[in-house]
Order: sequence, then C-alpha cells, then structure tokens
Amino acid sequence: MQKWGESNRLLNLHALKVLLGLVALFVGMTIDYKMYKKFTKPAVILAIAFLAVTFVLGGEVKGATRWLRFGGLSLQPSEFAKFALLFHLCTLISTKGDAIKDFKKGFLPMMIWIGSVAGLVLLQPNFSTGSMIILISLVMLFISRARFTHLLGTFAASIPLLVVVALTRPHVMQRIHSFIDGSSSGGTKNYQLWQGIIGFGNGGLFGVGPGASKQRDFFLPESYGDFVFSIVGEEYGFIGTMFFLALFLLIMLRGFKIAKSARDEFGRLLAIGITSVVTLYALVNAGVTLGVLPTTGLPMPFVSYGGSSLLFTSFAVGVLLNISAQTDMHPRAPKVEPVSSLSAFTEDKTVKVY
Repeated sequence: MQKWGESNRLLNLHALKVLLGLVALFVGMTIDYKMYKKFTKPAVILAIAFLAVTFVLGGEVKGATRWLRFGGLSLQPSEFAKFALLFHLCTLISTKGDAIKDFKKGFLPMMIWIGSVAGLVLLQPNFSTGSMIILISLVMLFISRARFTHLLGTFAASIPLLVVVALTRPHVMQRIHSFIDGSSSGGTKNYQLWQGIIGFGNGGLFGVGPGASKQRDFFLPESYGDFVFSIVGEEYGFIGTMFFLALFLLIMLRGFKIAKSARDEFGRLLAIGITSVVTLYALVNAGVTLGVLPTTGLPMPFVSYGGSSLLFTSFAVGVLLNISAQTDMHPRAPKVEPVSSLSAFTEDKTVKVY
C-alpha cells in the first residue's frame, strides 16, 4: 500500500492485464496461423526498431533501459522481439528447406536476424533475455537439421561475446558472484533469494493457506515479480508446488504432441518454439527461485506481474491452440469422392469429380 498508494492498486492493474491477455489468447486462437508467414519479416523489423528506439526514449529502471512509456502504459520491446524473431525463424526455415545447410544462403541470413535482436537486447542491458533468445534460436536451428559445425561455431563465438557483456555489466557479475558464494552467505546481496527459500520452508508439505504468506507482506521485496514462485510454495506447500510445475509439464507434453501432429513444417516449428519458450522460462524461473541457478530477470509465465510478458505469451499460446485445432489430432470426416458413372465402361482410371 505504501508503494502503490492504495491496497487494491496492484490487484486492479494485474486484473486488467489478465483481461488483455485473455483477449490476446482469443485473437491467437482465431486467426489461421499460416497467415503469419506473410507478416513475420515486417514484425521482426518493427521489433528491432522498437529495441533501437528504447535506447533513446526508453525509461530507465534499476540501471536498465528496457521499457517504452506511452502515457500511463509501458511496453517491454524484448518480449515482443523474442516472439517476432521466433515466428520469422520458423518462416525462414520452413521456406528454405535444405538450403539451411548452406552457410551463405541459409544459415548466415538467419544468424543476422538473431544477432540483431539478441545484440540489442543484451545492450539494454538484459543479459538473461538476450541469452535465452540466442539459446532458443540455436535450438530451433538444431531441430531444423542445420549443420552441426555451423551451430558449434556459432555457439563458440557467442561465449566470448556473452563473457564480455557480463564483465562490462556490474549487476551481472554481482549476480554471478552472489550465486557462487550464495550457499555460504546470507548477506544483503542474497537477501531476496534467501527470503524466497525461507518462503518454501514456511510452506512445508501443505502450505500456510491462500493469502496467508508472511514473506509476501513483510520480507520478500517485489514478491509479485520474478520470485512469485516462492509465494506459491509458501501458501500451497510442496504439494501445491508440484501441482504447479505439473501444469507446465502438461503444457510441454501437449505442445510437443501438437508439433508432432502439425500438418505443415511451419506449424510444427512454431509449436516447438512456443512450447520451448514457455517451458524453458518456467524451468529457469523455478531454478532461480530455488537457488539452483543464478538470479535472472526472467518471469514465471502467466504468473509473474508484468503486462508485456503476459500479453505476448498469451497470444503465442493462442497461436499454439490454433495449430492444435488444425492438426491430425482433430481429424475431420473423410471426404467422399463422387465417381462418374461412365468409369465402369471405360478402360481409363476412375474419373473424380470435385
């Protein structure tokens, strides 16, 4: 209440964002996913433009310039950019086919798009999102049968770049150092992590009950953000936490099943990519909250407070559901082919009338 001015301010804002997310989900479900192939290039160009404009007009929060302000609204362009890039990569891969194995004609053009988006995100600085963009992009190229030597060379070249970015960003190095000595130090650098872990401990097996979290109200800073998973653990306990993670496991299994049954290469790649983004973000966020991974700024999909992540992730899952509606998992009645009555009296093959 001290931060927002009124007790229901945060709830009202989040409720509005959830409503917008449901609208985005419905839009993604309604539009035929194959239509996006015509617009992925303009979309990724627009995303790059947004990222570039962010450096000039973006609002700075905690030393990072990641948001564009439009009156009372804000947009995090990196959330739009990661999905725009994913959609465009799926378009390029499905169009180029085996040409992806050719370095100049197939592989290099894709790396230019990946490098442009990831590079601008890393410069914000947003090390975690930039790294995830690179990782997911390389995974997409790997499953698309790009040459292993090209992928290995790209990965090897990315490591020094990421190291340089980390060394020149004090907050990144601080998080790495805190993670390394975190098991033996509970100092101020690890305060949020330790409070999150205490929340899991308080929850025990069955939790303290919905709305009864003490960490959320008194000890854990910005508990509604990247560390919201620890509040789930405190209020719903180990049982609730396992059920929560099982939902993301279900999304992963269902998403890959949709990909396997997709009727075209673009749909297959898009289903794999969207499923990978949602499940990897959930896995990394859970790992950070539990202290098994260095602290990042990656949100828990659908749960962490933040409109940009909720909006674009909801839209992407809507697209995944649209792919599902058009897959072989939902077979239609077989089409009856009428046969000409003259076919029985001719030596030619059956004549089909369409």
